Amino acid sequence: MNLHIFHGFGEVLIEVSMALLPLVVFFSVFQLFMLKLPKERVLQTGLGFVLTFFGLSFFLQGVHIGFMPFGELMGAELGDWQYRWAIIPIGFVLGFVATFAEPAVRIMNEEVDRETGGYISSKIMLYTLSTGVGLSIALSMLRILTGWSIWYFILPGYILVLILIFFSTRTFIAIAFDSGGVATGPMTVTFIVSVAVGIASVTEGRDPLVDGFGMIALVALTPIISVLVVGLLFNRKAGKQNHESES
Repeated sequence: MNLHIFHGFGEVLIEVSMALLPLVVFFSVFQLFMLKLPKERVLQTGLGFVLTFFGLSFFLQGVHIGFMPFGELMGAELGDWQYRWAIIPIGFVLGFVATFAEPAVRIMNEEVDRETGGYISSKIMLYTLSTGVGLSIALSMLRILTGWSIWYFILPGYILVLILIFFSTRTFIAIAFDSGGVATGPMTVTFIVSVAVGIASVTEGRDPLVDGFGMIALVALTPIISVLVVGLLFNRKAGKQNHESES
């Protein structure tokens, strides 16, 4: 049996253990002195920690042996294409699909759906964030092809965010900025960044460190814009309904 897929797995287990240890300690302290949860809930929480530990460990090991190498090879192949402009729509599709499969995004969308009583549905949030990240990856591919500075995208983007804030509600502002952080999850960072690094490495005059990793700033920005825009549409729709009811 070939066990090379578990090369370095011990280090991954240690890293995940160190990441989860503070959470276990905090939960134990709160349980002893404040929460006093029943035994069944404590066992369920403990099982959740165990499943999280093994889930994160196997996921990160898969990233090291599969996602990142495959992403870089795929990016290198795309960068050598004759019709290199095609990587822009391909980047949009990759960003959309990666966000669609992002666990953290789905968790946040379900929380938003529950807290708003279904007013902001998880499906709308999922498509909104996926579209936003897809656009950011497409722009990143355009930046790699043209060599434009990231400031040409970041500065106008945040100016647009500041403008949209003045017309948005506090609910959508809070969701938007949380969405920017959630969108930069393990699926996007591990796979999409690897693809961008692969493309930049075979593109003449491009630096993988600058052009490949700079895309994370865009990934964190475009979901904020997309959620704020959706919030404006919601507010406009609510305003029309109120106007019709009054008339």
